[in-house]
Amino acid sequence: MTRFALTVVRHGQTRLNKEKVIQGQGVDEPLSETGFKQAAAAGIFLNNVKFTHVFSSDLMRTKQTVRGILEKNKCCQDMTVKFDSRLRERKYGVAEGKGLSELRAMAKEAGEECPGFTPPGGETLDQVKMRGIDFFEFLCQLIWKEADKKEHCSLETPSNCLETSLAEIFPLGKNCASKFNSDSSTPELVASVLVVSHGAYMKSLFGYFLNDLECSLPETLSKSELTSVSANTGISLFIINFEKEREAKPTVQCVCMNLQDHLREMTETC
Repeated sequence: MTRFALTVVRHGQTRLNKEKVIQGQGVDEPLSETGFKQAAAAGIFLNNVKFTHVFSSDLMRTKQTVRGILEKNKCCQDMTVKFDSRLRERKYGVAEGKGLSELRAMAKEAGEECPGFTPPGGETLDQVKMRGIDFFEFLCQLIWKEADKKEHCSLETPSNCLETSLAEIFPLGKNCASKFNSDSSTPELVASVLVVSHGAYMKSLFGYFLNDLECSLPETLSKSELTSVSANTGISLFIINFEKEREAKPTVQCVCMNLQDHLREMTETC
């Protein structure tokens, strides 16, 4: 069995987020001043985590967020980020650049409701889901191939250190599992992956974890919380277990969902 950690972070706030304007893929808005502060706060929160892989959407708001996170990291400042278009936000077609209220009005006029409504030129929910599955399966295969190489064992960062660095910053709390690893016989982590993406995309991916892969949840976390849109720079952590056979479904453990502790600390500092 191969086991790795997946930390998923939503990008920081943009001006259009605050104004409730839909950005999707066609409006490539940079982070606002608040967004840069959120990214830095997330980076400080994650500064001792030893990531082995970093992926980000190739849109500006995610690129700026991942840079802000890595700049604060003690182990990964010089790590190469792989920008992947499969991590982009849902495409909203003609609704991009318009207010959320306008999208709801378009849906009502079509006799539908959000988020199921697809504006002309936009992606359906199923298309977004398939992008997420494609990336996730690619990631699992990448991690397995690397772990299968004998030289993987000679990396400077032992796998037990990967787990320790995560366990130190995800303590017991409202949205955390009671134990990071309750079974001493469980294999150690072979990788710790950071992904920076977008709200609707993450909601779709997490829905796939819950509904298709039957993701296990912390006792204090409800299914409605799992499928809600993350706050800007909300942090979620999953532990993925899978066998090398492609037919076997991965098992997913949610350690925490949409954690915002770093944002509270930012507010207190201000």
